[in-house]
Amino acid sequence: MNARGSGAAPTLSSRPSRGLEEFFTQIRDTSGLHILDLGGATQKNVSFITDLGHRLYSEDFLRIMNEAFGADDTVDQSNPGRIEYFLKQTLDYPEGHFDGVLVWDVLEYLNPVLLNAVVERLHHIVRKKAYMLAFFHSDDKLEAVPCYTFRIAHLNTLEILQQGMRRPTQLYNNRSLEKLFGRFESVKFFLTRERLREVIVKV
Repeated sequence: MNARGSGAAPTLSSRPSRGLEEFFTQIRDTSGLHILDLGGATQKNVSFITDLGHRLYSEDFLRIMNEAFGADDTVDQSNPGRIEYFLKQTLDYPEGHFDGVLVWDVLEYLNPVLLNAVVERLHHIVRKKAYMLAFFHSDDKLEAVPCYTFRIAHLNTLEILQQGMRRPTQLYNNRSLEKLFGRFESVKFFLTRERLREVIVKV
């Protein structure tokens, strides 16, 4: 499994995002919210969120995952001790701490045991009626998928930096995502031209 950032030189593109627009629609009339970004800190995202009057927390989820489990699946993602270490490094926040989470595409690189633990922890640290935005590749025949960094350009526009390819642990359809987020109140889908399924999850 190739880590984010390996392979060919990064390529940057810009596109509208209905999922991002929906996410900000839910929080646009408030200020002082706590937002978590699992894609790592980027200056554009920090500036955009803080300019809206919110506080942004950033976790470089995939980098920490590579450190905890190995970039080439060298450590079992089902190991309870490793899972607990990983959750402490990435999602060690109080119950109901966040008003929104920008999950991006990180969940499709987790095996089922680790994935369920992460989703359970997200459910714990996000308040009721909050929203999460997650991306999943929709082509279930791919052995490797483009690896992206997402930068917020506007309320409904993303800059997408592709940085090589990575093998997903599994690929999801709408039904499997509804099952994954079964404890949450609702799940809403948007399909993009990059065959990314944008998913809005209401807690």
